[in-house]
Amino acid sequence: MDFASKRHWFFLISLLAILPGVVFFIIAPGLRTGIDFNGGSTMNIQFTEKVDQGDIRTVVADLGYTDVTVQQLGDDSFFIRTRELSDADKTELVDTLTTRLSDEGSQVLSSDLVSPVVAQETVTNAFWAVLAAAVLIFFYVWWAFRNLPSPFRYGTAAIIALIHDSVIVIGVFAILGELLDVEVNTFFLFAVVTVIGYSVNDTIVVFDRLRENVLLYPNRDFTEVVNLSIAETMGRSLNTSLTLLFTLLALVLFGGETLRTFLLVLVVGVIAGTYSSIGVATGVLVSWEAGDFGRLWRRVTFRRAG
Repeated sequence: MDFASKRHWFFLISLLAILPGVVFFIIAPGLRTGIDFNGGSTMNIQFTEKVDQGDIRTVVADLGYTDVTVQQLGDDSFFIRTRELSDADKTELVDTLTTRLSDEGSQVLSSDLVSPVVAQETVTNAFWAVLAAAVLIFFYVWWAFRNLPSPFRYGTAAIIALIHDSVIVIGVFAILGELLDVEVNTFFLFAVVTVIGYSVNDTIVVFDRLRENVLLYPNRDFTEVVNLSIAETMGRSLNTSLTLLFTLLALVLFGGETLRTFLLVLVVGVIAGTYSSIGVATGVLVSWEAGDFGRLWRRVTFRRAG
């Protein structure tokens, strides 16, 4: 298959995958953030009797807590998130829920308190960590491919693929947050960094074979070398990705609720990363070599001048 000549189709598919997430990210707006980012109090409470999720919301609202999230974790256990509560407020909330909904009693399995200051520091540190990782990856790829012409192109293409995968992941969770009330937490940040590592690893596998073939066939057209390199590495990339996907899907279906966000990010990231290493990263290299970006820039500037 002539992957290089179909790079514009790959770019179009990526654009169609990114646009819905961008639209939801603007409309929502942004991601539905959890307590790790907003600050507040959470509680995992288990009732002895069978309790309806709507009744819990009613009781909590009667106490004056309007901004509250209630999620059912099991047959008789619920996750409650609300604004920051003092010890007295938390005791009052538990006693009221027990009195009105479960005469036989209840048990607080876990509770947590995160201040907005800590949440803001978490977001800031995560941003700088991702930025530092991207910069280091760029310089590493640039250095690793220093024996090839224009090695900075390989670093740039790897970063573009990395951004492509991250934007798709964020867009998917913007959609899930708006439609299914899926929240993001610190596990989401850990998963995004993991996706970045996987994306770069899969891209470098293709680039490394491309480097070998460029040195082995110096007189061949660059497009032919790219197609050869993709064909030689596609089997390995797909087998690795499918094996990982099967494992992740099994954990999503049968694993615990705590890691579900982390696992969903990895599932989306693995799919996007495998696609970008074949269709986006190499497509950027071919477009750069063919002068597509230069022609596009000249058209844009010409129209502006006109």
